[in-house]
Amino acid sequence: MIRGTKAIKFDTTTYLAVLLFVISGLAWASPPAWTGKLVGVSDGDTITVMRDGRGVKVRLAEIDSPEKRQPYGQAPKRFTSDLCFGMVVTVKPPTTDRYGRVVAHVRIPDGRNLNEELVRAGLAWQYKRYSKSAKLAALEAEARKAKRGLWSEPNPVPPWEWRKAR
Repeated sequence: MIRGTKAIKFDTTTYLAVLLFVISGLAWASPPAWTGKLVGVSDGDTITVMRDGRGVKVRLAEIDSPEKRQPYGQAPKRFTSDLCFGMVVTVKPPTTDRYGRVVAHVRIPDGRNLNEELVRAGLAWQYKRYSKSAKLAALEAEARKAKRGLWSEPNPVPPWEWRKAR
């Protein structure tokens, strides 16, 4: 009888340990995706999306587009506006930045990733300080090779270097 009790305790203990592991994993999971209407484009990598009746600033994750006063600084804003202004987009926020903006990947209605489309068009760099994405690296290399967007310039200055010099 005692052996059976130990087996039950072991099974219960194992069950509780697995349950605790799963629950703790869920607590660390990133927030769920949400949808909203894209109502503002501040610059090439910051947009405003309406959620529950209020505008939420969203910083596009893993990319950095030229600053407004840099060469090609207005092109990413126009690109994003033309591509998806006024549309319902899906926001998958992994975190919040020091300015309180949601940092996210954004999907447009046709399923494309806005962050990736900006890099593909040569209108943003992969922000390697915050990104290890092989896909973004490949898209940037492809845009460089094709001399799309800012890559048509001989030596474009990355925005993080441009900001540091100011």
